[in-house]
Amino acid sequence: MASASFTSALCFFSQNTIRNLEVSSPIFYSSSNGVEFASNSIGLTSCTGLPPATSRLSSRFTRNCSSSTAPVRTLDYEFTDGSSEVELRLQLETQDIRSSKDVFVDANETSLTIRVRRLGSIVTLLETKQLFEKIKPAETIWYIDEDQLVISLKKHDPDLKWPDIVESWESLTAGSTQLLKGTSIYLIGDATDINQKVAHELAVGLGYTPLSTKELLETFSKQNIDSWMLAEGSDAVAQAENAVLESLSSHVRTVVATLGGRPGAAGRTDTWRHLYAGFTVWLSQTEATDESAAKEEARRHMQDSKVAYSNAEVVVKLQGWDDAHSKAVAQAALSALKQLILSDKNLPDKKSLYIRLGCRGDWPNIKPPGWDPASDENTKNTSA
Repeated sequence: MASASFTSALCFFSQNTIRNLEVSSPIFYSSSNGVEFASNSIGLTSCTGLPPATSRLSSRFTRNCSSSTAPVRTLDYEFTDGSSEVELRLQLETQDIRSSKDVFVDANETSLTIRVRRLGSIVTLLETKQLFEKIKPAETIWYIDEDQLVISLKKHDPDLKWPDIVESWESLTAGSTQLLKGTSIYLIGDATDINQKVAHELAVGLGYTPLSTKELLETFSKQNIDSWMLAEGSDAVAQAENAVLESLSSHVRTVVATLGGRPGAAGRTDTWRHLYAGFTVWLSQTEATDESAAKEEARRHMQDSKVAYSNAEVVVKLQGWDDAHSKAVAQAALSALKQLILSDKNLPDKKSLYIRLGCRGDWPNIKPPGWDPASDENTKNTSA
């Protein structure tokens, strides 16, 4: 099995709420589609559930920078979402800070770095390259309150609740429910097993129901997919999966792993009307060695109307695969979905309308009630 190239910074903690702040997973866009390249160094931690965004979170940061020889330091912090701004309070009692001139705060739209001068040396207390969402850096305010450094960051989107200061698996799963509004997610791509593993991680994280069309089809037919293909051909399997997708299209709060390869309905341009009922994430394997090449490849694929997967709303590019990194890929997908929905907050409601009107295939330009796709097709044929 090929080793995935994003293996360098995975660390899991089951009890202590510790964040690894060396997170690098930028999102690129092609038209309205989020494109995430998952070969970056991705720092993840797993911990207990986060409290609501409006409450105060007491936690610990761990600075972990592989390019530095400085010792790892931890510091307590409190995080509060105050609607239009978020506030971070860092404990400085052990840092021997003599004045505000010893503190350096560097805030950009999506990143935050805090350094202090201690015993003649500059020490990085906090560094994150991926805040939970964008801020207005010019409106950043900070001051020292007794033994705490208080940093106030103005949110770019005041309506979005931040579960935490940094974008992580925990904050994404906690914060995405307000954006998804129950809309289901469909995982598509050539590898059925990858679709299943990533779908399971997403479902567990979001509290959704994990479903697999492969398992549903095999339960229904009482035979495995390979035997079914040998007996009746891939077209028959694709038609059966399309029927399953039709029955699932009215469901909410599900993450559906679809079939990959020849028998998969998602790989056919004429069987997408029910997939449009949810957000579709294309897990696409690539041989690209950097983000720029993956971005260009994704854009090229998304512009190819002959490729049925190009109908997906989000593309996650994978360089290699290892089952151990299912959560890293799920995080990349959820990050891209977050940015997609923030670019148009009406998308979940539009999906709901599409379902209520019967999943007629008129996505994204939904026609008025009473529109008949068959009559529309006849009109096109007559004009031709």
